[in-house]
Amino acid sequence: MKRKALFIINPVSGGKKKDGVPELVGKYLDPAIFEYDIEYTTGIFHAHDLARAAVGEYEVVVAVGGDGTVNEIASAIAETDTILGIIPFGSGNGLSRFLNIPMGTEGALKTMNAGRIITIDAGKMNGQWFFNMAGMGFDAHISHVFAHGSEKRGFISYFKSSLKEIANYKAKDYQIEIDGITYAREAFMLSTANSSQYGNNAHVSPHASVQDGLLDVCIIKPFPLWRFPEMGLRMFTKTADSSKFVEIIKGKHIHITRAQSGPIHLDGEPQDAGTDIKIDIVPNALKVIVGGGYKN
Repeated sequence: MKRKALFIINPVSGGKKKDGVPELVGKYLDPAIFEYDIEYTTGIFHAHDLARAAVGEYEVVVAVGGDGTVNEIASAIAETDTILGIIPFGSGNGLSRFLNIPMGTEGALKTMNAGRIITIDAGKMNGQWFFNMAGMGFDAHISHVFAHGSEKRGFISYFKSSLKEIANYKAKDYQIEIDGITYAREAFMLSTANSSQYGNNAHVSPHASVQDGLLDVCIIKPFPLWRFPEMGLRMFTKTADSSKFVEIIKGKHIHITRAQSGPIHLDGEPQDAGTDIKIDIVPNALKVIVGGGYKN
């Protein structure tokens, strides 16, 4: 029997036009394997609502967008038998890159035809799902700046904003309890990684796995401003864990307390949170189609 697939297209994700996507789906999706429908989102949480309604009616729900769109859709179908497909159209595409899904629409559709499906872990931060990366500190601050500013999405804009903001950003003190052991740390950035990377092939935790039943707590300690280029280079060369300014602790249950409320992010999408944050791993939470060269 053919698989029923629902493509959910976020027309504004990543600042990239998607007018040609339906034509490409018709051209490259194998009609012997799939029959499909297409829906467009009209606002925040619409992708989540469409995906939730698709559970039980469609075998595959395909996120056509960035990490935020992937999060909305995956959150709706997690812990069900519905399979996630991804056509990357974001500015970072962290989970897609980690799962070796081609960045081009044609290649991503051919990956769907190949139909390699795995089950991955997911995280929950204060009860909210994340599938790639969640955290607080400088990266959450930049996500917050992006959400409330006029900057265009994309790596160059992100890099420029980082250079602009880093000089005035102050590291924060955190109490981090990981599986019953407490660590007191001052951190410039505190990321909880399911996959290894933020996006754009910037790997904060090079040895992270989405199938090991663990989250990687990545503590980026304060570092001299002149070493910022080095820290960036380490992420792009998968050597961040070799830096004396980076500490990575794996765990299942994480409890973080901080002195003040402030921004957090879940898969790059910012929101505000209080001083008490609980994070847990949910093993085998999501079925997803991955690229042929994916190795975990």
